Amino acid sequence: MWIKNIRLVDSVLDFFGEIKIGGSQIIALGEQLSSDSDALSFEGNGLALLPAFTDLHVHFRDPGLTHKEDLQTGSMAALHGGYTAVNLMPNTRPIISSMELVEDVHQRAKALDLVTVNQTLSMTKNLHGIDYQYLEQLEPNQVLFVTDDGSGVNNDEVMEQIFKICKEKNITIMSHAEDARYSKIDMRIAENNMTFRDIELLKKIGGHLHFCHVSTKEAIEAIRAAQKEGYNVTCEVTPHHIFATGEEVNHYRVNPPFREKEDIDALIAAIQDGTVAAIATDHAPHTAEEKQAGAPGMMGLELAFSICYMTLVKPGHITLNRLVELLSTTPSQMMKLNKGSLEVGKDADLVIVDLDKKWTVDPKQFLSKSQNSPFIGRELDGKIVATIRKGKLYRWN
Repeated sequence: MWIKNIRLVDSVLDFFGEIKIGGSQIIALGEQLSSDSDALSFEGNGLALLPAFTDLHVHFRDPGLTHKEDLQTGSMAALHGGYTAVNLMPNTRPIISSMELVEDVHQRAKALDLVTVNQTLSMTKNLHGIDYQYLEQLEPNQVLFVTDDGSGVNNDEVMEQIFKICKEKNITIMSHAEDARYSKIDMRIAENNMTFRDIELLKKIGGHLHFCHVSTKEAIEAIRAAQKEGYNVTCEVTPHHIFATGEEVNHYRVNPPFREKEDIDALIAAIQDGTVAAIATDHAPHTAEEKQAGAPGMMGLELAFSICYMTLVKPGHITLNRLVELLSTTPSQMMKLNKGSLEVGKDADLVIVDLDKKWTVDPKQFLSKSQNSPFIGRELDGKIVATIRKGKLYRWN
């Protein structure tokens, strides 16, 4: 595949040129490449080509909750949004609390061969916040991440032991920062309390701590301060937490909740200064009935790029290069993937976008099983035109 006359952008590069794909890898790129009569040629027509995105935080609901989403529909939704790699949370049914279940998801995802899938392991058995001993049986680097996403580990002693095991085995802890004592009283205090506690445990024990879906100004400031002190703490924010306040979406229920304008400003400042390592969607599909019954969460994969481009790049908060770093380069590095930049030898996982295209969110166009989003009917900027994964082209209308 030979793509010509296209804007090539990654975390460093930004120029108009050409790119060649051989098999599943990038084999050449430049302003003008030598002729190749055997290559399947495409004209970019002034569109932009970026490294495809990697999502550190996704729920595909498989196994056990596949009425909401499954590996196939979730993977197609990811491709539709420009993602070719995803990191799955363990709160399925059964909970992913064993390596046998991890391997089952990996094998089924490989058989589909749609996107690269990494399945996380729960920190405590069945997310009950008590039994962590099975982590001691893991080999070093056997899993990339452990997390009890969906709930925090509220027992301080249990969490301290998890920190010790993960440091020894070189496993990153993904913290869902929520102190359950305050969940029904004040979700801001709930997030902040557990953020502060987990940072103190990191300072005491060491290792790598990654905070999921940071949403408050107080939490992001605590993370920034710990980074400045030299501790290995990273974090992600979601597109929806930087796009709208709770009032703007009629208090649509997500966890953590939509926040206030001052929190959005603090998150954007943290994106600008490098405190935030990645933007992750927390793609959380539900049925309409489940949302009406109060289930927290929203789908995100198919809207993320447009929301981020519209919110961050168009107003001039960050460059398109920085957005690529947040959506692709850094999360790909964290998942130890050979992708995330436009370099010879990197996987040909790419996305083609029309940065000038305005479009209206229409649930009929979703490839996800679910349609739970407060942004249906909104006009967004920047449209995914095509996704390339391992050299295979998926075109979108």
